[in-house]
Formats: sequence, structure tokens, C-alpha cells
Amino acid sequence: MNLDASILSTYVQRLAPIATHMAPKLDGLKPYQAILFDVYGTLVISGAGDIGVGCDIFSKDDQLVQLLHRYGIDIAPEEFRRLLQSAIQAYHTTARQQGVDYPEVDIVKIWAQVLNVPQASWIDEFALEYELLVNPVYPMPGADELFSVLKAAGIFMGVISNAQFYTRLLLEWLWGRSLTDCGFDRRLLFYSYLEAHAKPSPIMFARARSALSHMAIPATAVLYVGNDMLNDILPAASVGFNTALFAGDRRSLRLRETNQRCRRLTPDLVVTDLRQLFACAGNNLP
Repeated sequence: MNLDASILSTYVQRLAPIATHMAPKLDGLKPYQAILFDVYGTLVISGAGDIGVGCDIFSKDDQLVQLLHRYGIDIAPEEFRRLLQSAIQAYHTTARQQGVDYPEVDIVKIWAQVLNVPQASWIDEFALEYELLVNPVYPMPGADELFSVLKAAGIFMGVISNAQFYTRLLLEWLWGRSLTDCGFDRRLLFYSYLEAHAKPSPIMFARARSALSHMAIPATAVLYVGNDMLNDILPAASVGFNTALFAGDRRSLRLRETNQRCRRLTPDLVVTDLRQLFACAGNNLP
């Protein structure tokens, strides 16, 4: 799919991170052979705090009505939300019965089911517009600079993210170039909709560890950066990666303090600005 620049320019508006109460914890920050990132709330500011599939958008009913009208969809917002949630929950139930602890939908298939238009050529475009409506995004300060620093230092970069088909396309539009041109390695891009497993499942992390192993990079030489203690830090630590909690935006910071699985979990680093990771380049700063 080629993104329609007019759609993106309509929805993508400047956002700034909201400061958190946390201080950086950078003791032990060192060069790594590979750094992997979460996307929503880490590389991009996320208005919803995470990918928008299933988000509550009651406050945007007027905009939702306009969106549905433009696509000729004659469904009231309340019924639309019910159909969407029902389809997602039905898929999750079936997948869990098949042994998938944390299933992920392919949102294009979900929309085709909800809207009863399995062959419609405009489903991709509608999915993108809906996502941008419920989850405004904007590049996180320092991300582009960090990419340049790590690329120049020869550090492999990758992504492990709860994501949909539009995630990579949106990132490339936001930064004006492909992820490979940014310095990301194709072997290290893991998106939940393709893997059919969502975080906090360790599946994508285990697959990333395997890919890195084939590149002769041990888990101990890898840093994973994410904003959620449960979805990011827990599964990354479970496969032996070093971990950095990104605490740069209050919208997306998820400490999960009441979650039993996270109570004794401590990230190796706490990062409040992505530029704090410049030190990972060691003496190879450009």
C-alpha cells in the first residue's frame, strides 16, 4: 500500500511528549551490538498511549461519523464500536482456544468482517484513517538523531512492536525515508500482526534472539527499549536482553505497579530522552 500523503497531512499534527515523574537511570549504559525498539510510545508519541486498535473513542464521535459517511458506511458509532470489539474478541477467543496466549489480529481482515466488504480495495485506507483518528502520532524527539548516531556506529537496529500493516509505512512517512535507510536491519523487524502474537508474549522476542544468534550477536549484547514494564521489559528480560524503560512521555509510560509479574522487575536502564542513548555508540559518535 502507498500511503496517501493528503490523509497523513490531515491527521498528523505536531505533538510534544508530556514529562513524567521519573529520573533517568543510566548507570551501566554501554555500547551494544544491537538495539531493538518498541514503536508506539517509544519511537513515536502516541496520543492513545499505544496502537489504537480497540481504543475507546467516545470523545470523537463527530469525527467518526464523518469518517463513516465519507466511506459510505451506514452504521451508528455505538453499533460500529460494538461490531469492532465483538470481531476482535471473537478472534482472540478462537486463537486462545488454539493455544495462543496473546493473539494479535490482522486489522484488515477484521475490518473486512465488520464492514462486510471482504474484497473492498479501500479497506487499507479506511484502516489507516481510523488508526490516525483514534491514535494521533508524531516522531518522538531525538529518534531521528539517534538513528543517525547508531547507524554511523555500526550498531544493528530493529523493531519488536504490537503493530499493523500501516505501522512501518507510517514510520517511513514520518521520517521521510525507508527504515533500512534509517539504519534498521530487515532481519530484525518483528510486527505482531505478521507474527500473530502480541506482546507481552515472548514469541517475537525469542524469534529476534534467534535471528540475532544467526548474526553472531548474543542476547547479552542486545538492548531492548520500550515504554511498558509488562509488554516490553518483562518479555525482553525473559530472553536475556538488556532492557531500557523509556519514560519520556506520561501518555504511554506503563509501570504496571499492581501487576504481580512486574512487582520485582527492574529495567537495566531508565531513559527519559532517546538522545541519552547516544552513549551506546561509544567512541563512534559521528
